[in-house]
Amino acid sequence: MPIPTLRTDLITDENALPNRLRKGRGSVSNRTSGRFDAPDLYDIDDGWTHEERAGFEQLKTILGVDTARKIITRNASPDIGFDRSINPYKGCEHGCIYCFARPSHAYLDLSPGIDFETRIFRKPDAARLLRQELSDPRYKPAPLMLGINTDAYQPTERMERITRSLLEVLFEFRHPVHLITKSALIQRDMDILGPMAALRLVTVMLSITTLDRHLARIMEPRAATPQRRLETVRALRNAGIPVGVMVAPIIPGLTCHEIESLVKAAANAGAAKAGYNLVRLPYEIKILFEEWLRLNFPDRANKVLNHIRQCRDGKLNDPNFGSRMTGQGPYAALIAQRFALAVKRHGLNWKPSNLDYSQFRGGDPQMTLF
Repeated sequence: MPIPTLRTDLITDENALPNRLRKGRGSVSNRTSGRFDAPDLYDIDDGWTHEERAGFEQLKTILGVDTARKIITRNASPDIGFDRSINPYKGCEHGCIYCFARPSHAYLDLSPGIDFETRIFRKPDAARLLRQELSDPRYKPAPLMLGINTDAYQPTERMERITRSLLEVLFEFRHPVHLITKSALIQRDMDILGPMAALRLVTVMLSITTLDRHLARIMEPRAATPQRRLETVRALRNAGIPVGVMVAPIIPGLTCHEIESLVKAAANAGAAKAGYNLVRLPYEIKILFEEWLRLNFPDRANKVLNHIRQCRDGKLNDPNFGSRMTGQGPYAALIAQRFALAVKRHGLNWKPSNLDYSQFRGGDPQMTLF
């Protein structure tokens, strides 16, 4: 089904949800509906002050159940260094406006906009399913990412503890895992991650997009503050857990000026490595992102969009393997060069993680009895 283009003349406060309702959310509206035609409240120490989080009427988060039959998802993408991942949740309360996972909500007949941030589907049987799959005698261990599509440590994990239960199973089976998150909540599980790290079974990446507190507040409103993420890098490093930083995504014309300062901050916090990718705007995301951009940064919206097009062969998105993560053209090449120089200057050169797969305890038919 073709994705409609955004009518910039329609971007007004009248079309958006009332300001008192959408504060604390990334999307401006539910403008994009599905292509395929129990309220929950909690608190979390994410670094925002009480004043920054209070004083407005928040949309409630509604939790549903995803009755998955399998928990490990397979992929065949040549752009990433793994062929399997686990996502405990569908949808993400962090509300990052650029999130590439937003279109997945369209398959549920929900909007990739505010529905994606407020209609969260959890997988309560995740640990049981993982134990079952790892016990299969045909299963062979390989690089596995936890939380690659939506954040495994989004706020609802504080009570659901699904991610923690998955880590317990992975540790029991001695299966290596890579984690990536924007949340300081991962510090809760250092009692598991520490022993896993001692056996070379885990690496962690903190995703940090900007050091600008104001920009972070409106671009990724329910993620931890940039400073809290850097503090989390330091805490993980001090606990002996291999940790790095993903400067992701870099948004040309909006955050690209921070490349050097972000890499420096990561190094100062104790990160051992750093990586990046360029903003991707597939499907409905391009509509939601432009709507958000024109409402929050009307003075520079055209500049940002034009810079993105310069990196995407004249379009807002490039789905092609090989270029979709880093872009192409002179502007994308300049970003890559600046990032490489910053990484080299601060000693954060990316090297493949040397996880140990020889300790894997799965594949035992007897384990399926328990």
